[in-house]
Amino acid sequence: MSKQEKKQSFLGGVATLTMAVFAVKVIGALYKIPLGNVLGTEGMTHFNAAYKIYSFLLSLSTAGLPLALSKLTAEARALGRRNQSRALLRVALCLFAVIGTVGTALMFFQAEALAGMMNNSLAYWPIRALSLSVVCVCIMSAFRGYTQGCENMVPSATSQIIEAIFKLLVGLTLAWYWISLGFGVEIGAAGAILGVTVSTVLAMGYMIFHHVRHQREPASADVPDKDSVLLGRILSIGIPITLGASGMSLLTLIDQSLVMGRLQTVLGLTEEAAAALNGEYEFGMTLFNLPSSFIPPVTMCLIPFVSAALARKDHAQTAKLVSSSLRLTMLLALPAGVGLSVLSGPILQMLYPAQAESAAAAAYHLRILGLASVFVCIMLLTNGILQAYNRARIPVLTLLVGGVCKIVMNYILVGNPDIHIKGAPISTLCCYLIIAGLNLYFVWKYSPEKPRYFSVLLKPALASAVMGGAVWAVYGFAGRALSGHSAYGANALATLVSILAGVVVYFILVLALQILRADDVRSIPKGAWLIRKLHLK
Repeated sequence: MSKQEKKQSFLGGVATLTMAVFAVKVIGALYKIPLGNVLGTEGMTHFNAAYKIYSFLLSLSTAGLPLALSKLTAEARALGRRNQSRALLRVALCLFAVIGTVGTALMFFQAEALAGMMNNSLAYWPIRALSLSVVCVCIMSAFRGYTQGCENMVPSATSQIIEAIFKLLVGLTLAWYWISLGFGVEIGAAGAILGVTVSTVLAMGYMIFHHVRHQREPASADVPDKDSVLLGRILSIGIPITLGASGMSLLTLIDQSLVMGRLQTVLGLTEEAAAALNGEYEFGMTLFNLPSSFIPPVTMCLIPFVSAALARKDHAQTAKLVSSSLRLTMLLALPAGVGLSVLSGPILQMLYPAQAESAAAAAYHLRILGLASVFVCIMLLTNGILQAYNRARIPVLTLLVGGVCKIVMNYILVGNPDIHIKGAPISTLCCYLIIAGLNLYFVWKYSPEKPRYFSVLLKPALASAVMGGAVWAVYGFAGRALSGHSAYGANALATLVSILAGVVVYFILVLALQILRADDVRSIPKGAWLIRKLHLK
């Protein structure tokens, strides 16, 4: 017998997706870090060129539409219109399948042209190997959006873990094997990318299986709107969100193309030499994306829950959800960004021993990008809040402003022979600082109850600053104490000890400054037990 979807609370859903993201990132580290050692800076540039094109096409096809489906499904179910929610899924599946097929065809048949657009002809094979993933992820995203709208985050979390596991097993194995056979790094990158394709096929299969198993629900008497009306509503909500998300991916595409082009034209580097130099920046970008990966669980839960609250005209619940999401984001983003900035060099040296020179050069980039990651987290959360408020066009405009700033600064700084690639992280920091600042203003403007930014930001910022100082001091002390041992072992141990010290210091400060509240953990698994043990108020 088929089973029904189980609903979760907002924070319970956030906890589910966050734990999944944590597991995915651990598995991803086991994939990306050895992959960087296998492919080197040049191979990672080819890998990232293909992945950025894929991300752009993916965001263009799925970034806003699943969130629109999630929002509309949550609204329909909040009003008891279950037939409407099922009709929304049917329409969305047809739409997503068509869009995904177009994206797959574009990547497969136009791989050479796309590689040329990136000023990286050797990215041809990785781009083609990734093409099938687009249609698979589109179909999977429709089911994810629907289950999230049903306030059940478990299927999405499970499918993410399936993706991560098989990407690791297949991709890393193929990359290592083909490189060991003597193929070029571009073929090794294609092998790594092929693991992504296999993983998306399997994750899509799981989401289809889950839906078939849980599709039976109580009968509903509501008459759903016509398919054309539902399609129009999905597009009217999804397109502005898509423009904002695809704009971010387009920004990274333009960023890499512009950087590669300026390095070749201004500095006179060959394509391979430019790829190697740009790879130093890409090494830093891998960890730069780590803190922001924990924000989508918050926004994916926030949008359907806020939409349902607004449908019920429950403004008090809306304000409570927004406040909790802001506090949780600052609680995660600030210490992560500060930690990456303070320990940029030691972390990279520990993770990439086979690429020691590249890791040392990338430390400068990560030092700046660590701070920029905080503003990326703020941008992603405020985008979600504005989208839940039906203000989805605002993130598109703020992204445009920040994007213009990034492009202009990259053109000037990277084109300066005295600065060259070192200008890329500076432009990234300025870009996301501008976007985050503008978004915070508009959230404040359109919130029924104005958020108290000072109280939300001040305590986590203070705790993160103290933690950063403690991490720096512990690393220096541990490094001197271990100076008689091997250079790699001493650095790795000192880094791990300082990270552990930072976690302990920050945890103590969170409790001492009462940054974490009882309401923030009440709905998560074992929340009542945590409240008692930590004496939360």
